[in-house]
Amino acid sequence: MTAAFALRSRRLVSEGQEGPGAVVVREGRIAAIVAHDGVPPGVAVQDVDAAAILPGLVDSHVHVNEPGRTEWEGFATATRAAAAGGVTTIVDMPLNSSPVTTTRDALNRKRDAAAGQPAVDCAFWGGLVPGNTADIAGLLDAGTAGVKAFLVHSGIEDFPAATEAELRAALPVLAERAAPLIVHAELPDAETPQGLTSRRYRDYLASRPASWEERAVALLLRLVREFRAPVHVVHLSAAGAARLVAEAQREGLPLSAETCPHYLSLEAEGVPDGRTEWKCAPPVRDRANRDALWDALRSGALSMIVSDHSPCPPEMKRLDHGDFGAAWGGIASLQLSLPVVWTEACARGFRLTDLSRWMSREPARLAGLAARKGRLAPGYDADMVVFDADAQFAVEPQALQHRHKLTPYAGRTLRGVVRRTFVRGRCVYDRGSFASPAGVLLESSHGRR
Repeated sequence: MTAAFALRSRRLVSEGQEGPGAVVVREGRIAAIVAHDGVPPGVAVQDVDAAAILPGLVDSHVHVNEPGRTEWEGFATATRAAAAGGVTTIVDMPLNSSPVTTTRDALNRKRDAAAGQPAVDCAFWGGLVPGNTADIAGLLDAGTAGVKAFLVHSGIEDFPAATEAELRAALPVLAERAAPLIVHAELPDAETPQGLTSRRYRDYLASRPASWEERAVALLLRLVREFRAPVHVVHLSAAGAARLVAEAQREGLPLSAETCPHYLSLEAEGVPDGRTEWKCAPPVRDRANRDALWDALRSGALSMIVSDHSPCPPEMKRLDHGDFGAAWGGIASLQLSLPVVWTEACARGFRLTDLSRWMSREPARLAGLAARKGRLAPGYDADMVVFDADAQFAVEPQALQHRHKLTPYAGRTLRGVVRRTFVRGRCVYDRGSFASPAGVLLESSHGRR
């Protein structure tokens, strides 16, 4: 049996409070939260002094891409990056693996590929595409957290966009299970020219206007009113769309939304032409929009922040040509999410308790993992992060654990350094060193009848 221990700090973040305290851990679970001087006799104490202890982050939006596109990213590298970034649980997206996770058999193949590799715990999303609505119940039975749909081309041919007809077929099943439909919410119009070829970022930004997101969220709001099924908007970048989510919340409807570190820290005015490592979809918008997203987090219209870690081989970014039309859209940020967000949040007067809510508790709730993940509370998995919130560092791409090191954050000075990461009471990352992989594959509570 594993010996009990206590992790103690003058900055323990638990249940919306920050202050001195200690987490007592037994057999991988949190046995108690006690006062700083209240550790029971005989329990070994690991004192981290003024470094904060946070609940392990739950990143519910990660593209691992294995099996089939492991040259883009794989479970071993993605989860090492997660551990180094304080992320103790990831939820893998149904693309861009091959096969895509739209059937129970494909899910089993993904789980087989992941087995024995993860440094942190992993759960999975299923996918909704034309022709697979009959597979949704089976995906939920197998433990997926819900299903994801695109309303615009996903970027790969084997995960086509869903139409309103597919959404209508899926929503009654999801409503019965209280499992979420998560949606890439851009709905193209006939007026915006397609087939972009340009090195100018402003041309790429104009090719995916904010109105696409607003149209998509308006559709989702209408469907939520009709079906009362939980629907979640992934990687929302347009502040106008967040206002529609707030409207749904005022009506008591189960529509929620997330945003991502890049939308909260980068700005269109700072994207150099030809620098396609900044490309993502939806795109990074202007400074005023970025500030409005922070307002939406403050009001609660946006409830969580997740990475949308979406890597690819550098050659797919077309760095040699700098063509925003041809380049793959996605930013790899799993390891950097916490310091990127804290750098911006701290400057705006937010606290570590806000980060804990946005990046741990709410993603765990969305993914059906809230019974054991996302909180420092008795009975929960002892997933913890030792975070030096006042330290600073410059981003060096070669220090990143992602398979590919390309990042728009290269050279940036960020605030907050992850010192240690614990998964179920086991230290998996300690100041640059990693333990052997011991992550487990999780099933969501949404799949249980």
